[in-house]
Amino acid sequence: MVDNVADRSPSGLTLHLVPEPVWCAEAAAREYRPEPFAEEGFVHCTDGEALLIEVANRYYRADPRPFLALDVDLARIAARAVYEDAEQRYPHIYGPIEREAVVRVRRMERADDGAFTSIGESLA
Repeated sequence: MVDNVADRSPSGLTLHLVPEPVWCAEAAAREYRPEPFAEEGFVHCTDGEALLIEVANRYYRADPRPFLALDVDLARIAARAVYEDAEQRYPHIYGPIEREAVVRVRRMERADDGAFTSIGESLA
C-alpha cells in the first residue's frame, strides 16, 4: 500500500480489460466485479490504450475468449481508486465499478495468433 494516498489518487478516465462473456453475464447487475475480485479485493485498471494492449498481451494472449476494453470515469465510482505503482499507470479500484461509470465499451482486436493489436470502435 502507498504511504501518501492523497498524492497518488487517479482521476479522469482509465481502462479495464474484461473477457466479453464475463461482462455480458453481469449485464443486469448495477455493479461490475471482475473474476478475481473476491480474491484480490480490487479492480485492475490501466491508463492509456497502448499500455492496455501491452497488458493484454502479457497476461491474456493465451486466453481465447473475446475481450473488451471498458472506459471507466473515475469521478463516477463510489470506491476509492489508488495508484500503487511508482509510475502511476495502473490504478486499483477498491470496490465494484458502477455500470454508469463505464462510459464506453470497445472490443479488443486480435491477430490470428491471439495477439492483441488494437482497441476497436464503441459497441452499440
